[in-house]
Amino acid sequence: MAVFEYEFMQRAFWAGGLIGMIAPILGVYLMLRRQVLMADTLSHVSLAGVALGSVMNLNPVLCGFAVAMIGALLVEQLRRSYRTYSEVPVAIIMTSGLALAVVLMSLKTNLSKTFSSYLFGSIVAVSNTQLWMMAAVCLIGLIFFICLRRQLYNLTFDEETASIGGVRVKGLSFAFAILTGMTVASAMPIVGVLLVSALIVLPAALALRISRSFATAIVIAVITGLAGIFSGLTASYQWNTPPGGTIALILLFFLLTGISAQKLISLYNRKRHRAAQQNQTATLYIHSKGNT
Repeated sequence: MAVFEYEFMQRAFWAGGLIGMIAPILGVYLMLRRQVLMADTLSHVSLAGVALGSVMNLNPVLCGFAVAMIGALLVEQLRRSYRTYSEVPVAIIMTSGLALAVVLMSLKTNLSKTFSSYLFGSIVAVSNTQLWMMAAVCLIGLIFFICLRRQLYNLTFDEETASIGGVRVKGLSFAFAILTGMTVASAMPIVGVLLVSALIVLPAALALRISRSFATAIVIAVITGLAGIFSGLTASYQWNTPPGGTIALILLFFLLTGISAQKLISLYNRKRHRAAQQNQTATLYIHSKGNT
């Protein structure tokens, strides 16, 4: 294919494949833990890290990566302080990260063009450093979810029961928060800050809607995420559209199509069941009349 003739497109597809394997799995756990907005929060915090790196003449990518992990730890710590109001830590960190990003951006006037790629994503923005970073995050994430799948499953549905069962709830929660920050920071070059949560949440939303088991939900989420990323990158290259928005719209189309198909199948099954009941009633009536 012509799309793979260019090195930057090869890097974009490799990056998309790596992120597409780990982000949807993370999304399933975040949705079940009712922490969907955490991805949005950490993307804004990561943007503040990128701005900080640019102002201090440091590597913006690494700074955004580090600050996202710090933000994840702060969210988890505040979540334990506001157990009754679980949305408060998200609001605090999100607004703080966005405010810091805006102030830092104002200190360096030539950042506006550079930041557009971080806000909306850019196919050519994926560097070799970022690609290796994504590979490391993907590997760490897969090892984390495979080795700790039973503990994570118990933690996701009931922290108190998990604690009684011997799970180190606090340590595992902080490790999960760090992985979330790493994944969000790694996904920024592909989909951008504004749409990073779409890559994490939309495949998981479809998977949890149509699957009948937890394992099936994980598989469907990953397949949906990879299909959305690859088709979105291809369409973005062909039509010269922002990759983040294109990927998000395709994933949204998958979600709406899946929900509509599920409703049509459910309606069809109800009609078949109703028709079967009517046929059974008619048969019983005929038999009763024949016996009399």
